[in-house]
Formats: sequence, structure tokens, C-alpha cells
Amino acid sequence: MAEIPQIEDERILATWSGGEDAALWKIDERRLGILTVDFITPVVDDPFIWGQIAATNSISDVYAMGGRPIVALNVVGFPTKKLGLDVLKKILEGGFSKTREAGAFLVGGHSVEDEEPKYGLVVYGEVDADEMWRTAGAREGDLLVLTRPVGTGIAVTAVKANMIEPATLASATRWMTTLNDLPARMSRDLRREVRAATDVTGFGLAGHILDMLSGGGLDFRLSLDSIPLLPGVRDLANMGLIPEGSYRNRAAYEGRVDVEAGVSADLLDMLYDAQTSGGLLLALPPEHAEETLKLCRANGFERAAVIGRFVAGSGRIRGVL
Repeated sequence: MAEIPQIEDERILATWSGGEDAALWKIDERRLGILTVDFITPVVDDPFIWGQIAATNSISDVYAMGGRPIVALNVVGFPTKKLGLDVLKKILEGGFSKTREAGAFLVGGHSVEDEEPKYGLVVYGEVDADEMWRTAGAREGDLLVLTRPVGTGIAVTAVKANMIEPATLASATRWMTTLNDLPARMSRDLRREVRAATDVTGFGLAGHILDMLSGGGLDFRLSLDSIPLLPGVRDLANMGLIPEGSYRNRAAYEGRVDVEAGVSADLLDMLYDAQTSGGLLLALPPEHAEETLKLCRANGFERAAVIGRFVAGSGRIRGVL
């Protein structure tokens, strides 16, 4: 996409530059439209749950911009000659259930014959202009809240290897099917205090924090011990159950990550773990961080935590214990 010229139009407020989560454009002086698409290959064996995870993951981009999802379309690749249509029906039922839980309408979509199953959504949403969240925009001194635990990429890899413990699988499934619907649960005043936001997906925690530094002039001081993790994922990392995407993330980002001596390899793996349907990262002034944590914990995000602070710098992550 770097070789494709960006459209210059005063109505277009966000495209693929700067790591933004979705396209954003001006409808009128108050309303902004949000448009995103995402789809994934199977991450669990149960087709209904996979459909839920894929839909939750797709809808998340709208929430990451502070918006509310309104309408969605299915995107399907499916091997009809290998798997029965009853399996596809369960996938679509899972996606429908999460779309309705989000208050949006699932109204159709498009499918193709494919050797490997793929499922996701195109999602349209809206946000008020004065409540829009962008990836960059944090200020020096802001704290960063992560709303749920990291480690789903490792957990999914363990599922594929049939080496996951039931408790880890249950926790990973629970979080991957939890809607990132905090914008709908926040007061209007608190939504306006969020200075930057994104969701944690395939680029891992490090990649998405670096996106938040793309505005320039800041580093992020990351407290590694404060990162919430799924149960058992450090043990799985030590067993070598690391997704391929995590290795790509490490190669892409480790040159901009400074970690103090003594950090264990398995904890460092968590920085680059390629997440499926991860949580939100919310940059806030320190005086609003505790209020945000209380709101998270009161609405099912009990693992939410402040994981560090934005400081003056040049776009690097400083990992400390």
C-alpha cells in the first residue's frame, strides 16, 4: 500500500497510513463514518465459537475508533467439497450472534470456494466528531490502559498442536469472544478524555504501541511485569509454541524496542505475540486512568491494567521490569 497514492480529499480523515484501524470520513459536521474489513482462518475447533471470534475481531476496529457498529456483511471463503454446509451454518450463526450483541445488523455478504476456511466481516459504524479516537495523539505523561490479557496467538498455536490445557483454552476463548464495547459503556465526558486508542491484533503489543508513537516526539516506558497474560501462555512459549506471525513481528519491531537486562525470553515473547481479537489500548491523562480501570472492571474487563507511560522520545519502546 505504500506504493499506492493516497486519496486527497477533505472528507477523508483516515486511511491506511499511521496504523489507523479503519477508514474514517466526514458525513457532516457532527457524524463521521467508520469502515473496516477483517477475516481470519480457524483458531479453534468449534465452528460456532470460531464464527464468534472472527466477528468480534472484525467489529473491534470500530470500537477502537470510539465508534458504534451499525451494519455488517459476511466475508466467507469455504471448502464446500471438504466440509459440509452445516459447518458453514454454525460459523455464520456464531458471527450473527456477536453482531447482534454489538447492536449491529448483519445483512448479507459474499462467499467464494476456498481450500481453507476463512471468515470475517465488513463493518460500518459511526462516531461523533468530538469523540473520535485516533491511533496517534497521546501526550507526554499519559498512561496507557490495556483492557484484557495478551497471549491469544500462543494459545491458538497450542490449540493447533493439541497441547493446550483446558483452563488456558477456556480463558483464551472467553476473551477472544468478548466485544471491545467500552466506548458504549463510557460516559461522553470520559470518551472525550481518551487521547489515542487502538486494538491489539496481529502486529502484537509492540507493533500497536509503536503505531501509537507514530505522531512523533514520544517514547513509551512499558512496565513488562504489568502486562496481563492468559494463564499458562508463558509455559507454552517456553515449549516453543510461538505463532509464525510473532517471529515476523519480532523481526520488524525489535530494532525499536529497548529492554533492560534480566528480562526472560518468554516474557519478551509476549511483546510480539500475534494476537487474535485482542483488547484495546487507551491513552489517557493520569487523572482519568483509575476511573477507566474501574469502568473496565465493572463491565467484565477485570484484567485491565495500566502498562506504562508515554515520555519524551523518538518513537521507541523502553521495556522495564
